Amino acid sequence: MALGLTNLAIILVLMSTLCDAQLSSSFYDSTCPKALSTIRTVIRRAVSKERRMAASLIRLHFHDCFVQGCDASILLDDSATIESEKTARPNVGSVRGYEVIDEAKTEVEKICPGVVSCADIVAVAARDSSFAVGGPSWTVKLGRRDSTAANKNQANSDLPGFSDDLDTLIRRFNKKGLTAKDMVTLSGAHTLGQAQCFTFRDRIYNNASNIDGGFASTRRRGCPLESSIDNNKKLAALDLVTPNSFDNNYYKNLIQKKGLLTSDQVLFNGGSTDSIVTEYSQNPTTFKSEFAAAMIKMGAIEPLTGSAGIIRRICSAVN
Repeated sequence: MALGLTNLAIILVLMSTLCDAQLSSSFYDSTCPKALSTIRTVIRRAVSKERRMAASLIRLHFHDCFVQGCDASILLDDSATIESEKTARPNVGSVRGYEVIDEAKTEVEKICPGVVSCADIVAVAARDSSFAVGGPSWTVKLGRRDSTAANKNQANSDLPGFSDDLDTLIRRFNKKGLTAKDMVTLSGAHTLGQAQCFTFRDRIYNNASNIDGGFASTRRRGCPLESSIDNNKKLAALDLVTPNSFDNNYYKNLIQKKGLLTSDQVLFNGGSTDSIVTEYSQNPTTFKSEFAAAMIKMGAIEPLTGSAGIIRRICSAVN
């Protein structure tokens, strides 16, 4: 039995390595040489129009890769044969940026019909969004293909939740081949963006020992205790200090007990990841470098390559 498990582990590693090897930064150099510049133009325009869109597009890539791998399954709408991931609990009314990806796809299709996958556009959009707001850039490995199915059940079961404890978060990331350090690093994307009131109401009203009193009081003013549709949708920046700039203030906030979500603060709450948070709070260059590396690693989760999957003509439907 032990030998069988060892052999299985070796096979899984080799399969993962093979999938990653099939992705290449030069994948479209001959088939669509202007693909990346075309996508970049669309992303820059969208982020310039609404700074928050950078966070949304980074998050869109994350929510795609954690369900069936990085295959653009999150972009598929409901149909007779598809139950969309857009309506899963972690996504509905929360994940944004679909229209920006659609615009980028439309522009790329004009110059190279049927060549560039929606999955690759999502990956490139995340990189370009980071760079547009002062974050790191990285070389995106390309060659993903698009899925022909979505998985709403997996979106509900596998995506991290705003109230998850540390062990649960680590387990969810490990399931995708990511380490606890990868998890803390990728969580640094919360230096950008906003959260809805219902995701942090319990934290700011329970007077727990791991939240700064002044911070909680400030957040209460924008998030009433009474639960209603309107109140639940009220937004607050994940980083109160520099909400529209990619920096390491997120980690400084955690050390000061000013993490907005429970799933943020558990990264610095006397647990195994405290030292990583401390390191990033003191070394912004290290954080940005390791964030780029973690995004590359996340972007290689179970991609469809070669003859698997398709190249969708529009991102919201199967051809």
